[in-house]
Amino acid sequence: MVATKVQAIPDIHIGRVYDRRDPESDIHYETFERLAQFFGRNTPVHRHYCFFQVHFLVRGSIRLNLDDCVYSGDAPLVIFTPPTIPHAFHSDEDTDGHVITVRQEIVRAWFRAMPGQWPEALLREPAFLEFGKIPGDALPDVQYLEQIADLLKHESDSDRPGRSAALLALGQSFFITLSRLLLAAKPVVPMRHDRGEDLRLFLNFCDTVEAHFREHPTLSDYAKRLSITEARLNDVCRRMAQRPSKEVVHERLLQEARRLLRYSGMPVSEISYQLGFADPAYFSRFFTKRVGMPPGQYRQASP
Repeated sequence: MVATKVQAIPDIHIGRVYDRRDPESDIHYETFERLAQFFGRNTPVHRHYCFFQVHFLVRGSIRLNLDDCVYSGDAPLVIFTPPTIPHAFHSDEDTDGHVITVRQEIVRAWFRAMPGQWPEALLREPAFLEFGKIPGDALPDVQYLEQIADLLKHESDSDRPGRSAALLALGQSFFITLSRLLLAAKPVVPMRHDRGEDLRLFLNFCDTVEAHFREHPTLSDYAKRLSITEARLNDVCRRMAQRPSKEVVHERLLQEARRLLRYSGMPVSEISYQLGFADPAYFSRFFTKRVGMPPGQYRQASP
Protein backbone atom coordinates (compact mmCIF):
# COMPACT_ATOMS: atom_id res chain seq x y z
CA MET A 1 0.00 0.00 0.00
CA VAL A 2 1.45 3.37 -1.05
CA ALA A 3 1.19 6.12 1.54
CA THR A 4 -0.43 9.33 0.38
CA LYS A 5 1.74 12.38 0.88
CA VAL A 6 -0.08 15.12 2.77
CA GLN A 7 0.46 18.51 1.14
CA ALA A 8 1.28 21.36 3.48
CA ILE A 9 -1.08 24.32 3.50
CA PRO A 10 0.79 27.18 1.79
CA ASP A 11 1.86 30.08 3.99
CA ILE A 12 1.53 33.40 2.16
CA HIS A 13 3.57 36.39 3.29
CA ILE A 14 1.52 38.97 1.43
CA GLY A 15 4.17 41.69 1.55
CA ARG A 16 6.88 39.56 -0.05
CA VAL A 17 4.58 37.85 -2.53
CA TYR A 18 2.49 40.84 -3.59
CA ASP A 19 3.74 44.21 -2.34
CA ARG A 20 7.17 45.04 -3.77
CA ARG A 21 6.79 48.63 -2.55
CA ASP A 22 7.31 47.79 1.12
CA PRO A 23 7.50 43.99 1.58
CA GLU A 24 8.44 44.11 5.28
CA SER A 25 5.74 46.57 6.36
CA ASP A 26 3.98 45.87 9.66
CA ILE A 27 0.62 46.75 8.14
CA HIS A 28 -0.53 46.16 4.59
CA TYR A 29 -3.62 47.53 2.85
CA GLU A 30 -5.04 46.58 -0.50
CA THR A 31 -8.45 46.52 -2.14
CA PHE A 32 -10.08 43.13 -2.41
CA GLU A 33 -10.47 43.57 -6.17
CA ARG A 34 -6.74 44.15 -6.77
CA LEU A 35 -5.80 41.12 -4.67
CA ALA A 36 -8.40 39.04 -6.55
CA GLN A 37 -6.83 40.11 -9.84
CA PHE A 38 -3.43 38.95 -8.54
CA PHE A 39 -4.35 35.75 -6.66
CA GLY A 40 -7.61 34.90 -8.43
CA ARG A 41 -11.22 34.99 -7.28
CA ASN A 42 -11.14 31.28 -6.57
CA THR A 43 -8.40 31.32 -3.92
CA PRO A 44 -7.30 27.86 -2.69
CA VAL A 45 -6.65 27.11 0.96
CA HIS A 46 -3.75 29.02 2.50
CA ARG A 47 -2.72 30.68 5.75
CA HIS A 48 -0.69 33.61 7.07
CA TYR A 49 1.28 32.26 9.99
CA CYS A 50 2.40 35.55 11.54
CA PHE A 51 -0.33 37.94 10.39
CA PHE A 52 -3.88 38.85 11.27
CA GLN A 53 -6.02 39.52 8.22
CA VAL A 54 -9.38 41.25 7.86
CA HIS A 55 -11.52 41.25 4.73
CA PHE A 56 -14.12 44.03 4.83
CA LEU A 57 -16.35 43.54 1.80
CA VAL A 58 -18.57 46.44 0.76
CA ARG A 59 -20.20 44.88 -2.31
CA GLY A 60 -20.71 41.48 -3.89
CA SER A 61 -20.80 38.06 -2.27
CA ILE A 62 -18.39 35.37 -1.12
CA ARG A 63 -18.28 31.67 -0.33
CA LEU A 64 -15.72 30.91 2.31
CA ASN A 65 -13.98 28.04 4.07
CA LEU A 66 -12.62 29.42 7.34
CA ASP A 67 -10.81 26.86 9.49
CA ASP A 68 -13.31 23.97 9.63
CA CYS A 69 -16.44 26.06 8.92
CA VAL A 70 -18.13 26.97 5.63
CA TYR A 71 -19.88 30.33 5.11
CA SER A 72 -21.70 32.12 2.33
CA GLY A 73 -22.90 35.69 2.46
CA ASP A 74 -23.53 39.03 0.80
CA ALA A 75 -21.70 42.27 1.52
CA PRO A 76 -21.40 44.27 3.65
CA LEU A 77 -19.56 41.78 5.84
CA VAL A 78 -16.28 41.19 7.64
CA ILE A 79 -14.04 38.11 7.71
CA PHE A 80 -11.59 38.03 10.62
CA THR A 81 -8.72 35.56 10.24
CA PRO A 82 -6.17 35.15 13.06
CA PRO A 83 -2.63 33.91 12.37
CA THR A 84 -2.21 30.31 11.17
CA ILE A 85 -5.95 29.77 10.48
CA PRO A 86 -6.43 28.13 7.06
CA HIS A 87 -8.95 29.75 4.72
CA ALA A 88 -10.11 29.60 1.11
CA PHE A 89 -12.81 31.47 -0.78
CA HIS A 90 -14.58 32.15 -4.04
CA SER A 91 -16.01 35.59 -4.77
CA ASP A 92 -18.26 36.95 -7.49
CA GLU A 93 -16.81 39.21 -10.18
CA ASP A 94 -18.25 42.41 -8.68
CA THR A 95 -17.05 41.70 -5.13
CA ASP A 96 -14.84 44.42 -3.69
CA GLY A 97 -13.80 45.95 -0.39
CA HIS A 98 -10.78 46.31 1.84
CA VAL A 99 -8.13 43.81 2.98
CA ILE A 100 -6.03 44.78 6.00
CA THR A 101 -3.12 42.54 7.01
CA VAL A 102 -1.15 43.27 10.21
CA ARG A 103 1.76 41.50 11.90
CA GLN A 104 0.58 39.54 14.92
CA GLU A 105 3.02 41.15 17.36
CA ILE A 106 1.66 44.60 16.45
CA VAL A 107 -1.97 43.60 17.00
CA ARG A 108 -1.24 41.80 20.24
CA ALA A 109 0.76 44.79 21.53
CA TRP A 110 -2.24 47.02 20.82
CA PHE A 111 -4.48 44.80 22.91
CA ARG A 112 -1.95 44.29 25.72
CA ALA A 113 -2.02 48.07 26.13
CA MET A 114 -5.76 47.77 26.98
CA PRO A 115 -5.72 45.17 29.78
CA GLY A 116 -9.02 43.73 30.91
CA GLN A 117 -11.06 45.28 28.10
CA TRP A 118 -11.16 42.35 25.68
CA PRO A 119 -11.71 38.59 26.13
CA GLU A 120 -8.54 36.63 25.34
CA ALA A 121 -10.39 34.45 22.84
CA LEU A 122 -11.36 37.49 20.76
CA LEU A 123 -8.03 37.50 18.91
CA ARG A 124 -7.83 33.72 18.58
CA GLU A 125 -11.11 32.74 16.99
CA PRO A 126 -11.94 33.42 13.31
CA ALA A 127 -15.20 35.20 12.59
CA PHE A 128 -17.61 35.75 9.70
CA LEU A 129 -19.84 38.75 10.41
CA GLU A 130 -22.65 39.97 8.13
CA PHE A 131 -23.59 43.52 9.09
CA GLY A 132 -27.26 42.89 8.39
CA LYS A 133 -27.32 40.55 11.39
CA ILE A 134 -25.76 42.78 14.04
CA PRO A 135 -27.75 44.70 16.70
CA GLY A 136 -29.00 48.14 15.69
CA ASP A 137 -27.04 49.94 18.40
CA ALA A 138 -23.80 48.69 16.80
CA LEU A 139 -24.53 50.23 13.38
CA PRO A 140 -22.59 53.46 14.11
CA ASP A 141 -19.47 51.31 14.49
CA VAL A 142 -20.09 49.86 11.02
CA GLN A 143 -20.05 53.37 9.58
CA TYR A 144 -16.94 54.21 11.58
CA LEU A 145 -15.20 51.04 10.37
CA GLU A 146 -15.89 51.97 6.76
CA GLN A 147 -14.55 55.49 7.30
CA ILE A 148 -11.32 54.13 8.82
CA ALA A 149 -10.94 51.63 5.95
CA ASP A 150 -11.30 54.46 3.43
CA LEU A 151 -8.64 56.45 5.30
CA LEU A 152 -6.34 53.39 5.25
CA LYS A 153 -6.79 53.16 1.48
CA HIS A 154 -6.06 56.86 1.03
CA GLU A 155 -2.96 56.74 3.26
CA SER A 156 -1.67 53.53 1.65
CA ASP A 157 -1.83 55.12 -1.79
CA SER A 158 0.10 58.19 -0.65
CA ASP A 159 3.80 58.95 -0.29
CA ARG A 160 3.40 61.66 2.33
CA PRO A 161 5.71 61.98 5.33
CA GLY A 162 4.60 59.86 8.29
CA ARG A 163 2.80 57.33 6.08
CA SER A 164 3.92 54.27 8.07
CA ALA A 165 2.98 55.82 11.43
CA ALA A 166 -0.38 56.95 10.06
CA LEU A 167 -1.15 53.46 8.75
CA LEU A 168 -0.38 51.94 12.16
CA ALA A 169 -2.54 54.49 13.99
CA LEU A 170 -5.44 53.91 11.60
CA GLY A 171 -4.90 50.16 11.84
CA GLN A 172 -5.21 50.27 15.61
CA SER A 173 -8.45 52.25 15.37
CA PHE A 174 -9.73 49.77 12.79
CA PHE A 175 -9.02 46.77 15.03
CA ILE A 176 -10.60 48.40 18.09
CA THR A 177 -13.77 49.21 16.14
CA LEU A 178 -13.87 45.72 14.64
CA SER A 179 -13.49 44.19 18.11
CA ARG A 180 -16.47 46.18 19.37
CA LEU A 181 -18.53 44.84 16.47
CA LEU A 182 -17.45 41.26 17.12
CA LEU A 183 -18.43 41.56 20.78
CA ALA A 184 -21.77 43.15 19.90
CA ALA A 185 -22.60 40.50 17.32
CA LYS A 186 -22.14 37.39 19.44
CA PRO A 187 -20.60 36.14 22.68
CA VAL A 188 -17.04 34.91 22.41
CA VAL A 189 -17.11 31.12 22.58
CA PRO A 190 -14.31 29.02 24.05
CA MET A 191 -11.83 27.66 21.54
CA ARG A 192 -12.31 24.06 20.51
CA HIS A 193 -9.91 21.92 22.48
CA ASP A 194 -8.64 19.94 19.50
CA ARG A 195 -7.21 23.04 17.83
CA GLY A 196 -7.45 25.63 20.58
CA GLU A 197 -4.72 24.23 22.81
CA ASP A 198 -2.16 24.11 20.00
CA LEU A 199 -3.10 27.62 18.91
CA ARG A 200 -2.93 28.92 22.48
CA LEU A 201 0.55 27.48 22.93
CA PHE A 202 1.74 28.77 19.58
CA LEU A 203 0.51 32.32 20.21
CA ASN A 204 1.97 32.25 23.73
CA PHE A 205 5.27 31.18 22.19
CA CYS A 206 5.07 34.09 19.72
CA ASP A 207 4.43 36.47 22.63
CA THR A 208 7.42 35.05 24.51
CA VAL A 209 9.62 35.36 21.43
CA GLU A 210 8.51 38.97 21.07
CA ALA A 211 9.52 39.73 24.66
CA HIS A 212 12.89 37.93 24.62
CA PHE A 213 14.23 37.43 21.08
CA ARG A 214 17.00 39.98 21.57
CA GLU A 215 18.29 37.94 24.52
CA HIS A 216 18.75 34.79 22.38
CA PRO A 217 17.25 32.23 24.80
CA THR A 218 17.67 28.60 23.83
CA LEU A 219 14.65 26.66 22.64
CA SER A 220 14.82 24.77 25.93
CA ASP A 221 14.50 28.12 27.75
CA TYR A 222 11.46 29.03 25.68
CA ALA A 223 9.86 25.65 26.38
CA LYS A 224 10.44 26.04 30.13
CA ARG A 225 8.77 29.45 30.09
CA LEU A 226 5.73 27.81 28.49
CA SER A 227 5.84 24.77 30.84
CA ILE A 228 6.13 22.30 27.97
CA THR A 229 8.92 20.16 26.53
CA GLU A 230 11.08 21.33 23.67
CA ALA A 231 9.73 18.48 21.55
CA ARG A 232 6.15 19.61 22.23
CA LEU A 233 7.06 23.19 21.33
CA ASN A 234 8.57 22.06 18.05
CA ASP A 235 5.54 19.89 17.28
CA VAL A 236 3.15 22.79 17.92
CA CYS A 237 5.14 25.10 15.63
CA ARG A 238 5.21 22.52 12.86
CA ARG A 239 1.46 21.98 13.16
CA MET A 240 0.43 25.64 13.44
CA ALA A 241 3.09 27.32 11.26
CA GLN A 242 4.57 24.39 9.33
CA ARG A 243 8.07 25.32 10.44
CA PRO A 244 10.28 24.35 13.39
CA SER A 245 10.37 26.51 16.50
CA LYS A 246 13.92 27.67 15.74
CA GLU A 247 12.75 29.12 12.43
CA VAL A 248 9.99 31.10 14.18
CA VAL A 249 12.64 32.71 16.40
CA HIS A 250 15.00 33.34 13.48
CA GLU A 251 12.23 34.90 11.41
CA ARG A 252 11.54 37.40 14.21
CA LEU A 253 15.23 38.32 14.41
CA LEU A 254 15.39 38.73 10.64
CA GLN A 255 12.26 40.85 10.60
CA GLU A 256 13.77 43.24 13.13
CA ALA A 257 17.10 43.27 11.27
CA ARG A 258 15.39 44.13 7.98
CA ARG A 259 13.44 46.91 9.68
CA LEU A 260 16.53 48.46 11.27
CA LEU A 261 18.52 48.21 8.04
CA ARG A 262 15.79 49.90 6.03
CA TYR A 263 14.55 52.54 8.43
CA SER A 264 17.49 53.43 10.69
CA GLY A 265 20.87 54.94 10.02
CA MET A 266 22.65 52.73 12.53
CA PRO A 267 25.84 50.99 11.35
CA VAL A 268 25.49 47.26 10.76
CA SER A 269 27.71 46.56 13.77
CA GLU A 270 25.39 48.57 16.04
CA ILE A 271 22.35 46.76 14.66
CA SER A 272 23.99 43.43 15.47
CA TYR A 273 24.49 44.54 19.09
CA GLN A 274 20.91 45.85 19.25
CA LEU A 275 19.72 42.38 18.24
CA GLY A 276 21.80 40.61 20.87
CA PHE A 277 24.65 39.38 18.67
CA ALA A 278 28.01 39.69 20.44
CA ASP A 279 29.91 39.43 17.16
CA PRO A 280 28.90 41.56 14.12
CA ALA A 281 30.61 39.07 11.81
CA TYR A 282 28.35 36.29 13.12
CA PHE A 283 25.30 38.51 12.61
CA SER A 284 26.40 39.16 9.04
CA ARG A 285 26.75 35.41 8.36
CA PHE A 286 23.37 34.72 10.00
CA PHE A 287 21.66 37.39 7.87
CA THR A 288 23.41 36.48 4.63
CA LYS A 289 22.62 32.77 4.93
CA ARG A 290 18.90 33.43 5.33
CA VAL A 291 18.32 36.49 3.16
CA GLY A 292 20.79 35.74 0.38
CA MET A 293 22.84 38.93 0.65
CA PRO A 294 24.92 40.68 3.33
CA PRO A 295 23.23 43.30 5.55
CA GLY A 296 24.98 46.22 3.84
CA GLN A 297 23.92 45.07 0.40
CA TYR A 298 20.34 44.56 1.61
CA ARG A 299 20.30 48.14 2.91
CA GLN A 300 21.51 49.51 -0.43
CA ALA A 301 18.94 47.46 -2.36
CA SER A 302 16.01 48.55 -0.18
CA PRO A 303 13.71 51.24 -1.63
